[in-house]
Amino acid sequence: MADKDVQLMAHLMRRAGFGVSRETLDELVEKSYNETVDHLLEMIGHPTRLTDNLIRRYHPEYSGMMGNQSAGANWMYRMVSTDAPLREKVGLMWHGIFATGYSKLANGKVLHDQIRMFERHGMGSFKNLLIELSKDPAMIVWLDNSENHRGSVNENYGRELLELFSMGVGNYSEHDVKEAARAFTGWTIGNTEYMTLKSARDSVWPYGRLSFHFEYKEDDHDNGEKEFLDHKGNLNGEDIVAIICGQPATAAFLSRHMYSFFVADEPPVPEWPYKPPRDEDAIAALSKVYFESDYNITEMLRFLFKSDFFKSEQARYQRVKSPAELMAGVLRLTEEFDRPKIDMNPTHLQATFMGQWLLNPPSVEGWHWGPEWIDSGALVERVNFASERLGNLDSPGVRTMVDRIATDNPSELTPEGLVEGALDVLSLTDVSEKTQSALIEFAEAQLSEMNRSSDSESKSRQHIANVLRLVGATPEFQRA
Repeated sequence: MADKDVQLMAHLMRRAGFGVSRETLDELVEKSYNETVDHLLEMIGHPTRLTDNLIRRYHPEYSGMMGNQSAGANWMYRMVSTDAPLREKVGLMWHGIFATGYSKLANGKVLHDQIRMFERHGMGSFKNLLIELSKDPAMIVWLDNSENHRGSVNENYGRELLELFSMGVGNYSEHDVKEAARAFTGWTIGNTEYMTLKSARDSVWPYGRLSFHFEYKEDDHDNGEKEFLDHKGNLNGEDIVAIICGQPATAAFLSRHMYSFFVADEPPVPEWPYKPPRDEDAIAALSKVYFESDYNITEMLRFLFKSDFFKSEQARYQRVKSPAELMAGVLRLTEEFDRPKIDMNPTHLQATFMGQWLLNPPSVEGWHWGPEWIDSGALVERVNFASERLGNLDSPGVRTMVDRIATDNPSELTPEGLVEGALDVLSLTDVSEKTQSALIEFAEAQLSEMNRSSDSESKSRQHIANVLRLVGATPEFQRA
C-alpha cells in the first residue's frame, strides 16, 4: 500500500476533483497538502481549458442546444478536460441542491448558462449566490416566479428558497413563505411576449435557442410592508436573502450539504429534520466559519479540506460516486477525450442508465445521493462502464497505465505485483483485505493463462488490462 501522504492526497483529489492519475499524484505529493488545497481553490477562477467558443468550432450544435443533450455533453467534456476540477465539482454540487431541469424548461442553453452562473458565483458569498439564483432565468421559469405578480402571488419559489435552498423544514412559517413570495414579485423574465412567440414557433434560426434574461419589473412588485422572520419593512428580494443568510439554520443547512457532498454521505434532505448529522461537531465548526467569513464558500471549503474530520481515515470511501463523478473520473484516466469529440454525446448519456440525467433532475429535490445511487440495475451499468473503458487498449491513458504495470518484462509479474501495479496506476491507494484477495485471485488466473498460452504481446497486455477492468468494479473504485 502507498504511504500515508499519498493516501491522503489521493483522498483529496477524489473529493475535490474526479480522481487523478498516478503521475499527477506523484507531482502533488511533492508539494505540501495545504499548498495543494490552496492551489485547487485558486484554480477555480483561472481554468486553462478550451473556451466555449473554441469548443463550438468542433461542435456547432453546442451553440444551438436544441435539447439538453448538447448542453450535458458540453458540461461532461469540461469535467473530463479541465485543470480546475474543483470548479466543475462545485457546479455539480449546486446543480444537485438548486435542482433545475430540462423536463420543464425545454431549453438546453438556459440550463448551460445556469451551470456557468454556479461556477462564476458558487465560490464567493452565499448571499450573492442566492441573489444570482433568484435572478437566474432557468430558476425563474422552473419555480414559476415568472407567474408571481403583485396582487396574485405564486409561492413556489419563495417556498423552495426556504425549504430546499437555505434553511430547511421547521425553521420558518407559512406566513414567512407568503411574505418571501411577495418580496420576489416583479423578478421575472425579460421580453416575455417575444420569448413566448419564439417558443410557440420553436424556431432556432439563425442562432439557435435564445437564452432568457432577467428583468426586474417595478410596476409588478409588491411595495407593501412585509414581515419576514421577525423583520418588518418594505422588503425586496435582496432583503429576504440577507435575512435568510443571517440565520443559524442557514449556516447549519449549508454546512450539512457541504459535508454530505465532500466528506460522507448524509441521508436525503427530507429526512434531515428527523435525523441528526453524522458529525454534529463538524457541522458546528463549518457554521462558525460561515459567519466568520461573511458567508464565504471558498473559506468554508478551505476549512473543510484542511480539517481533521475530512483528513480522517474514517472518512475515506464514505461517499458513493454519483454517475457523473464516476464517468468523469474514468474518462480522465483513459484520456480518450483529449479534444472535443462527437462521441461525448452518446457517452455522457450513459449516466442516465446509472440514474443521473445531467441537467434533468427528477424533481426540485434533485437526486437523492449516496447509497440510493446503487440498485441492481444501476450497479450493473456503473460496473460495465468502468470496466469497459479501463480495459480498452485503444485509449491512450489505458496504454500508459498498462505500460507502467508491465515494465520491461511482463512475464516476471507476480499476482501480488500485478494487483499492486493496477491499484497504483488508478491511484486507489488503500483497499480492504477482501478486495485485495479477490483481485489477487483474478490476477493469478490472468497470469496463468498468459504464461500457459505463450500469448502475443498484445494479448499479454490485454490480460493486464483485464485486471484494471476488475479494479473498476470494486467497491472502493465506485466510492470516493
